[in-house]
Amino acid sequence: MSLDKNGIAKRIAQELKDGYYVNLGIGIPTLVANYVPENIEVVLQSENGLLGIGPFPKKGEADPDLINAGKQTVTTIPGSSFFDSSLSFAMIRGGHVDLTVLGAFEVTDKGDISSWKIPGKMVKGMGGAMDLVAAAKNIIVATTHTDRNGEPKLKTKCDLPLTGINCVKTIVTDLAVIEVTDKGFKLLERAPGVSVEEIVEKTGAPLIVEGDIPEMKL
Repeated sequence: MSLDKNGIAKRIAQELKDGYYVNLGIGIPTLVANYVPENIEVVLQSENGLLGIGPFPKKGEADPDLINAGKQTVTTIPGSSFFDSSLSFAMIRGGHVDLTVLGAFEVTDKGDISSWKIPGKMVKGMGGAMDLVAAAKNIIVATTHTDRNGEPKLKTKCDLPLTGINCVKTIVTDLAVIEVTDKGFKLLERAPGVSVEEIVEKTGAPLIVEGDIPEMKL
C-alpha cells in the first residue's frame, strides 16, 4: 500500500535531529509538526515570522491570529517568538535553518525542484521557497510519486518553472525514500507492501537499486 499524506510526514519526521531549526513548506510538509519524536527538541520556523511552532490546534482551540506561512492555524511551544518577515528571511538567508521540507510538482535526478507555479494557474508568488532552497543546509521533498494523471514527478528534467537547482538531497513519496546522489536517484526504502518494480516503473528517471530494499518503519 502507498502512504497517505500523514504517512509521508511521519516518515520525514524520522529525519529530524535534536537541536535542528526546521522550516516546513505548505501542504504535506506542515503535517511533520504533528510527528516530531518525543525524545528530541526541534524548533520549527515559519517565514511569516514565527519561531517555535507546535502541533496543529485541537478542534475549538484554534487562534485565528496565529498562523503559519500557509495560512493554517497553528500552536506555539514554550519559548516561541514572533518577529517581522525581514528578520525571518535574515535567518533563512543567513544559513540558520538546518532543514527545509518542501512539497514539489517535479524533482530531477540532479536535485532541481519545481515547486511554485503551474503555467496558466493563478499564484500569489513564489513565497519563501526560492530563499529556502538557496540557503538551507538540507532540503527534503515531500510529495506523491506521480501526479493526478499518473505521470512521474521524479524525472530527468523539470518541465515547470524552476524554484532551485542542485539543492534537493532526499525525496519521500507515498511509495519510497529516494536519495539524490551525484549519479542520480538512489532507492533507499520502499513503502510497506510496495514493490521495487512498481517504484522503478513510476519513476521518470533511472533509479539506482542496490541489494534488498527495506520497507519503511513507521
